[in-house]
Amino acid sequence: MKCVISARALDKQIERYRSRSEKIGFVPTMGDLHDGHLSLIRRARAECDRVVVSIFVNPMQFGPNEDYKRYTRNVAYDSELCRKAKVDLLFTPTVDTMYPMGFQTSVEVGRLSKYLCGLDRPGHFKGVATVVAKLFHLVQPDAAYFGLKDYQQAMVIRRMVNDLSFRVKLKFCPTIRESDGLALSSRNRYLSSEERLRALEIYRTLKLGRALIREGLRSTDAVRKRMMRHLDQYVDRIRYISIVNPQSLEVVKPAEHPVLLAIAARVGKTRLIDNLVV
Repeated sequence: MKCVISARALDKQIERYRSRSEKIGFVPTMGDLHDGHLSLIRRARAECDRVVVSIFVNPMQFGPNEDYKRYTRNVAYDSELCRKAKVDLLFTPTVDTMYPMGFQTSVEVGRLSKYLCGLDRPGHFKGVATVVAKLFHLVQPDAAYFGLKDYQQAMVIRRMVNDLSFRVKLKFCPTIRESDGLALSSRNRYLSSEERLRALEIYRTLKLGRALIREGLRSTDAVRKRMMRHLDQYVDRIRYISIVNPQSLEVVKPAEHPVLLAIAARVGKTRLIDNLVV
């Protein structure tokens, strides 16, 4: 596995792959890797000649009161995981590489960025779209892999790719969960043992909503109220429980077609998200 920090070194290696007509699969991450990330790497490994992983904690997608400074950074540990997963190229740029002095260009996806987490985290998806657009430009992948736990992020990136005609095929992969159902997230490590037990109720609340819809309850207001009543007993703050169109992310009433059930909640000081398509 080769490790590069500069855009120039990355470009040289990508050119070598291109000169041999090798298919490049790309997994962008913020590090603190877990089995969810590794599942994306494994799929890229199975489908592509070369696998490129980036590790970059993107300051542009964090709000002023969020956890940018305490976000776990352990490149040595992450590098070893990548090596074992047979990653070909690891790109770990600095903030100065990604955002050089005077940087003032951004990418913003309109309506999709305004729903769900966009209401709770203004500017977040502008930061996501900007860094992913830049990484796509630098890596020039044939395919890029994203997990559906961050469902809204996946939809924002898909819209950006379509709108700006990026020549990359997006591969969206299922949420990876612990055996008890907790969706894997780098932020799970912030949870105490007691908080982790309470966090399990997020997924259970999603399954409650799914069961109600499958049993024939079509009023999304009624489903949402039942979900709110259950989850409110366990979390410290519900940021949102939404039932939306899986494509547009707009609220739907009633639930007569496939819907996305989405939750964001705080357990202790940790903000967690999860979702199910029904």
